[in-house]
Amino acid sequence: MFTDKLKLAWQNGIAALIPNSCALCRLDSAEVVCSSCHAAYFQPGPQRCVQCALPLPPGSASPRCGDCLSNPPAFDKTLTVCDYAAPQDQLLLSLKFAHQLALAPWFARMLRDSILRQAGNELPDVLCAVPLGKARLAERGFNQAWEITRPLSKHLGIPADAHLLQRSRETAMQSGLPTADRASNVKHAFCLDENHLDNVRGLHLGIIDDVMTTGMTLHEIATMLKRHGAAKITAYVFARTLPHIH
Repeated sequence: MFTDKLKLAWQNGIAALIPNSCALCRLDSAEVVCSSCHAAYFQPGPQRCVQCALPLPPGSASPRCGDCLSNPPAFDKTLTVCDYAAPQDQLLLSLKFAHQLALAPWFARMLRDSILRQAGNELPDVLCAVPLGKARLAERGFNQAWEITRPLSKHLGIPADAHLLQRSRETAMQSGLPTADRASNVKHAFCLDENHLDNVRGLHLGIIDDVMTTGMTLHEIATMLKRHGAAKITAYVFARTLPHIH
């Protein structure tokens, strides 16, 4: 026991010597994002469309935006933490391209808080991550959406399935394509694992991704899942790109 106490004291001492800084402002912080940046950039914003999570005009009488009313996507609901805008976008870029995987559990906590703030929110039966193609997964070494999904599953007490969703073919990165080409890029790009073909019927599925830009990827996934009998699809994304950015 004495040895354990020495070990704990040594670990605490080392931890105290290692500087911990806010991922946004780089000032000292005990948390991933300091309280000042949290208050500045992550407070609940304007009312959003319940289906695509874009901000609604002030005083909007409908819970859905005009686009979702006239041309609804296949997913039923979207919840997000923030807009994909500076400086929040740097957190996503750091996770995806700088391999700062320690950000993923914080994204999950922020998503959990956004989910639990929703009055009368119906939680899904299973959580899934938007899958990467084999080539991109091998290149990056991890799927950022799955890194967020794992801790979110624990926070919500909902099972997560890493294999249910699959890529049926490689696609170009959506972020590098014009908006007009994004639908065709992901058309028929997703499928169910052959062991799950009959396992989604009647289920409410939660699909997690780091960012939603046009929603085409999630629309294609939801279309495929509903073709296999899924009852409802909710998208959970850390950030939502505003229309003028894409």
